[in-house]
Amino acid sequence: MSKLLIVDDEINIRAVVREYAEFEGYEVDEAENGMDAVDKCKENYYDLIIMDVMMPKLDGYSASKEIKKHRNVPIIMLSARGEEYDKLFGFEIGVDDYVVKPFSPKELMARVKAVLKRGRSGGIGDRTRLTFEGLEIDLAGREVYVNGKKASMTPKEYDLLFYLVRNINLALTRDKLLEAVWGYDFFGDDRTVDTHIKMLRGSLGEYRKFIVTLRGMGYKFEADVD
Repeated sequence: MSKLLIVDDEINIRAVVREYAEFEGYEVDEAENGMDAVDKCKENYYDLIIMDVMMPKLDGYSASKEIKKHRNVPIIMLSARGEEYDKLFGFEIGVDDYVVKPFSPKELMARVKAVLKRGRSGGIGDRTRLTFEGLEIDLAGREVYVNGKKASMTPKEYDLLFYLVRNINLALTRDKLLEAVWGYDFFGDDRTVDTHIKMLRGSLGEYRKFIVTLRGMGYKFEADVD
């Protein structure tokens, strides 16, 4: 049974989320502010945290960053603010999903299931050779095959694809991709990432579908991991 921590200073919201979560079979714990959440995470293990942004004592973003220092636990952020900047900031600090208030409890539970499923299937672990339909990726050999034919790509296309695959199903901002693939000292902008994504999609042909655009944020390699 998965154990969830619901963090919100509004008792009514905690009650509604708890009711739906327990109906789905989850074990539930609650915290009324970010500081309380950090303390609970030091003493308990949770499979997933549902965290409000605006709270007294310690806001959700700060609490999430503090928790991530000690535990690699998935976090779904709740917020009344749905601007792209807020979502982008959340993804940059490692938040797994972002739900805007007012929200549907059923949709929230669907997102909880999706994040937990992704966590259980994990990334690729120590695997170095992966197959996604007709797309074969050999990380160790640094080779990519499309329907059995070896793809010809630039070094940066390989770097970009391999980083996306190693972080499969995770939302990656353009800044994160710039930092990881081009380096901290790279002088460039978002268009550098977008241009290389376009090139990479061209190289992958029909399997470009696995590279999903996150509007206003970045990209992710979305596929099932067997």
